[in-house]
Amino acid sequence: MKVNIHHNRGCKVLDADKPELTAIAPCSCYKLSIFDWLEGVPDNSKSTDIIEVHFKNTRKGYYLNINKLNLRQGDIVAVEASPGHDIGIVSLTGELVMFQIKKNKINLENNEPKKVYRKAKSADIQKWLEAISLEHYTMIKTREIAENLKLNMKVGDVEYQGDNTKAIFYYIADERVDFRELIKILADEFKIKVEMKQIGARQEAGKIGGIGTCGREFCCSTWITSFVSVSTNAARDQELSLNPQKLAGQCSKLKCCLNYEHDAYIDILKGFPDSTVELVTMEGAAYFQKTDAFRGIMWYSSDRNNAVNLIPVPVERVKFIMEQNKQGIKIDKLLSEEEDTSKPNIKSEVTLDFENPIGQDSITRFDRSGKKKKKKKNRGRNRGQVNAPRATIQ
Repeated sequence: MKVNIHHNRGCKVLDADKPELTAIAPCSCYKLSIFDWLEGVPDNSKSTDIIEVHFKNTRKGYYLNINKLNLRQGDIVAVEASPGHDIGIVSLTGELVMFQIKKNKINLENNEPKKVYRKAKSADIQKWLEAISLEHYTMIKTREIAENLKLNMKVGDVEYQGDNTKAIFYYIADERVDFRELIKILADEFKIKVEMKQIGARQEAGKIGGIGTCGREFCCSTWITSFVSVSTNAARDQELSLNPQKLAGQCSKLKCCLNYEHDAYIDILKGFPDSTVELVTMEGAAYFQKTDAFRGIMWYSSDRNNAVNLIPVPVERVKFIMEQNKQGIKIDKLLSEEEDTSKPNIKSEVTLDFENPIGQDSITRFDRSGKKKKKKKNRGRNRGQVNAPRATIQ
């Protein structure tokens, strides 16, 4: 019997009737997947007995292969849990596991890793799939119970343990929530051990997943493991519009990608002059409006409040005008004769040494031109008869 595993655990297909064939081809469609660039290196798989196992969404764990099982990426295994056992999929083996442990700052001396029991058997997989099928209903029911108890919290996800004896309830709350009564009701309703785990809005977005405004999957569900605070200063330094609808992600928080280029902008803007200082010329005062950091241009306008008649001024020219203004000297114009783009500049003209074929051909070049030729019809009354050959006059 072919069984599709839940999409939040990876797009795996296994044969539940043949537990010895549960080793599946590796795939990287699960959240926070890691590319094993050491795969195929000799003795890499035997360099460590610790393996990485991924569960639902972004939850991962590191386990000790104490029985020296021949495990590879994609194997379904039964691992130690408290209480009972859990079912997960091997996501990483070999030396790269130690790099991930170091990256996630996990101390193996103080936190001894749990054990890998065995490869999952047919009975383990059947119970695991039954537990997975209960997760959505449990989440909806838990939301109804929390609403009846008037608890200011939102249950975003529920994950059952592989042996169907325990479930983790992930919730979001702005304030401290007393959910002792909720735990009693859930334990009595579903006959399981309940674990409540509070997460933030960014972690919830990573668990749910989705497509961002850039057209790609959320960074929080593909590679981000530690969330750095994002402030509006990152948007200001990059001259972005402070529109909350454009700056906020699916989690209603500022997008994490605002921090990606922020350091580069900070380094570049260190060489820019103070934008609050106005430039005084013979034509009048010029006020700063915006900055093009990578091109090294500052845009000025004659109106302090409105960005009208913008003039791009190079940074070096701005510094020169400020130095002249400090000495009480007024410059004739913001731009010098060489920098004035309003006048034709012969040197700025660029001759192309190639031809651009785009747009040169007509869109209708493949359309048939002219009228279709009509087929000649046989005007004879009886089309089934063949006309006799004409007699030739000799």
